[in-house]
Amino acid sequence: MLKNLNLIKKSLFIIFVICLLFILVYNILHFDPILGYDAEAHYSYVDTFSRYLPDSFHIPTANESREFFSPPLPYIFPSSIQVICRNILSSQNLLEDCKPIYGKMTQIFQNILFLGSIYINLLTLKLFQDKREFNLSFLILTMMLAANYRTLSIIKGEIYILFFLSILIYLLSKLEKNNFNYENRDILKFGIIIGLLALTRQWVFLIFPAFFIVYFKIKENKKSYLYFSSLSLIVGFIISSWFYFYNLLRYGSLTAFNTEINKSINLERISEFVSFDGISNYIFTNPIRPYFENKFLPIFYSDVWGDYWGYFTFTSRFLEIGRNQLNIGAYLGRVNLLSLITISIIFYFYFKTIRDSNSQTLLFINYSIVLSFIGYFIWVLLYQTGSQGDTIKATYMTQAINLIVFISAISIEKIKKPSNYLSIIFILVLIFAHNFQSYLSHFPMFFPN
Repeated sequence: MLKNLNLIKKSLFIIFVICLLFILVYNILHFDPILGYDAEAHYSYVDTFSRYLPDSFHIPTANESREFFSPPLPYIFPSSIQVICRNILSSQNLLEDCKPIYGKMTQIFQNILFLGSIYINLLTLKLFQDKREFNLSFLILTMMLAANYRTLSIIKGEIYILFFLSILIYLLSKLEKNNFNYENRDILKFGIIIGLLALTRQWVFLIFPAFFIVYFKIKENKKSYLYFSSLSLIVGFIISSWFYFYNLLRYGSLTAFNTEINKSINLERISEFVSFDGISNYIFTNPIRPYFENKFLPIFYSDVWGDYWGYFTFTSRFLEIGRNQLNIGAYLGRVNLLSLITISIIFYFYFKTIRDSNSQTLLFINYSIVLSFIGYFIWVLLYQTGSQGDTIKATYMTQAINLIVFISAISIEKIKKPSNYLSIIFILVLIFAHNFQSYLSHFPMFFPN
């Protein structure tokens, strides 16, 4: 039975790798980053950032891009392609004609980063397993997060967080296995990754306090852990702090933003924000904009598993070209319904892993998840724009939702009875097959270019 189980797992692993590659290639061909949310702002960041390269380094101002507050690392690659394009392409309007080129190249590059993050996470998960094969359940569950594919397809920094965070967790896991016997080069490597994380998106600051919380929770290697974490964070600070001091000098805030804080928050607004009133008519029948108005959990849930904002199926600019809302809504409702099973499996094994493990690395990941969601919830509450909940997008919490899957997959793979394990995998495979369309862009090939 065990031999047959291993054969089934290997076969399914190969099949899902093939499915993943198909999804990624398909979306590269059928989705252009210019269709993504805030796309114009990100493109203007690239155009401004690249304009002075390679002679000088220029961070866009508030007048040049609405994304002026975003750290520059995710824009280096598209800006480099823009510079190359300007020197190769023969055109009277290089700035505009190079946009489709660097947009598509960035999309391909981000897909490579995503594959890299999955591979590194699979290597890390081996450290938590008795057996040495790759973690099948992690691969399946990661592929079931529809929000991942939208994150990959637009020019934003969240996929960089996923990539660098996978390296950070791998290094932390190796150090824990070595009882935190570290060398100076370990501090340097870890600190560089922290610095690169801080130069991707400001969301990463939600995970850094977890380093210190873990210190008060662990009983072994406390002194070594504290020294290592503190020195690594100092290295990361040295690498990344220049950008935040730049914001402080220019805008009067380390974490400047393009929207003012909502000063009209009261108990009634908060109650409405967390309520489920009126969602029963749409959550499993038509979970797309604008039916949930400004309700946090219904929008976030529908955006993780489906496509609430419609960026893969319909947008406000191209309603007649993508999948019509009336056609896609019922299907996404079924996706939401079946995803209740998926999320139940994820959370059951997530809590089982946390309960059964005393790993310092898993403690760090767990507190990173909790702090990320608390911080994001407060941020959305403070920066609500309008009545539709436009800032509630699962892409912003890519780091947290993928870390939840990481922890959950550890206990799934430790299920001792093969029939129970295969039953869960079989259920996930069936749901994956049903939800497959939600992972794909529904726009024509090479649209709109």
